Amino acid sequence: MQRITRVISLAMACAAATASAQTPSAGTIGTLPRGSYLCELPGDAAGAIGQPQPEAGFAILSASRYASPQGEGTYLRRGDTLTMTSGPRQGDSYTIRGEGFLRKLEGGQPGRLRCVLKGRR
Repeated sequence: MQRITRVISLAMACAAATASAQTPSAGTIGTLPRGSYLCELPGDAAGAIGQPQPEAGFAILSASRYASPQGEGTYLRRGDTLTMTSGPRQGDSYTIRGEGFLRKLEGGQPGRLRCVLKGRR
């Protein structure tokens, strides 16, 4: 009986570990397409469609490096989340909404700032 209890406990522990390893927040490691990402805030009905934010833009240089007007650093893509892991944007995160379309996360939620891939390298 004790052996069966241990086997069941082990099976439950393995199932819990597998479930936590497959959570959506973990995500598969990937990269972004290389190129320049232009960022803007939404406009209003009376004016321009968007309000460019050149200081918020950046370029993906390689599989893990970015450059911004403030300097260079590294990034990590996990699933649909991009996080700047070093450099002047360290800690900034974005949700990936589609090929070449990002929204900056504010408090864990998609914010108003949107970034679009404009030119490929």
